[in-house]
Amino acid sequence: MSVYREPWGTFLPTADSDVSVIPPTMHAAVYRGNGTISVDEIPTPQIGPGELLIRVEACGICHTDLKKIEHDLLTPPRVFGHETAGIVAAVGEGVSKFAIGDRVVAFHHIPCLECFYCRRKNYAQCAVYKKVGITAGFEPAGGGFAQYVRVMPWIVERGVEKIPDGVSFERATLVEPLNTCLKAVVQCNLQPEEFVVVMGQGPIGLMFTMLAHRTGARVAATDTIAERRAVSSRCGADLTWDPLTTDVPAEVKALTEGRGADCVIVAASVPGIVQQALACSRPGSRILLFAQTSATERIEASGADICVGERILFGCYSASIDLQRESADLVFGGELPVEELITHSLPLVKIRSGIDLALHPGPKSLKIIVQPQRWSQ
Repeated sequence: MSVYREPWGTFLPTADSDVSVIPPTMHAAVYRGNGTISVDEIPTPQIGPGELLIRVEACGICHTDLKKIEHDLLTPPRVFGHETAGIVAAVGEGVSKFAIGDRVVAFHHIPCLECFYCRRKNYAQCAVYKKVGITAGFEPAGGGFAQYVRVMPWIVERGVEKIPDGVSFERATLVEPLNTCLKAVVQCNLQPEEFVVVMGQGPIGLMFTMLAHRTGARVAATDTIAERRAVSSRCGADLTWDPLTTDVPAEVKALTEGRGADCVIVAASVPGIVQQALACSRPGSRILLFAQTSATERIEASGADICVGERILFGCYSASIDLQRESADLVFGGELPVEELITHSLPLVKIRSGIDLALHPGPKSLKIIVQPQRWSQ
């Protein structure tokens, strides 16, 4: 996959020490189709009433954006990136909750809170939630891989959180992904002393390990990369296994009087992983599918494992507005060791390296952050 084209000309910083000095143009990593991103100079977004302009200081690279780029899932041109943290650079008419200079993190999806799905707290199925409310230009797609983003009114109203002093922008980018994991853990309804298996210890799997440990559950983590298993131990895993060399179902049953895990969280997507999750679980257990987001992915399971075994197999997707403040507090307050997740911070002009590393992680690569205002190597 080609993900980058060298831009014309020479880059110069556009950010001023005075955040309210806004340049007419900015640099952005623009998706141009056919798996290609080019770092281009484009107009800085203009805001209207009820809106904010945020100078982006950091944006995490998320695999959902990588899938859209790699598989050309959306029409170009677009600017992706939705784990966005920055500084308020301009405030639209009627906005009173925020001021120029505020350090903030912004969610790109916020539900209407009134529709059929919102009344049932199925927020990710709300039509307003599915409408992206942050853009750097073009069709809204998050926009965080750019120097500035425009935040639309319904996001400004309910989807922006202030970052406390002393918390880095890089750390703040983890609020949105942590929210998605917290939502899933709440759905899992983990109880103290339950035995939980978290399959996959990438950044998302490690968040699950932290949050499951926080409930008082006993946590076993699996990953094929030794360095990730080591990090998972520091994040709360009581046990770690390589699924390529360990009979994970046998180990789990040996530790649970032959029953199996009370809950299995599937935080990776590889062939056979759901079948292994079923094999690890006890009758009456819960099995969460979190990484199975592709429409082409197919899962085979014995009907008896679900029906006769009375297992609950369910999915969870995206963030919950009900947990927005709690997820922010968890990231900002230091209760969770989320700093363990950030391994690389790169300038916008190096986004190709960041995407390649995210697609093909090395032993010591986890969360990769893009810093659009940074120009040094």
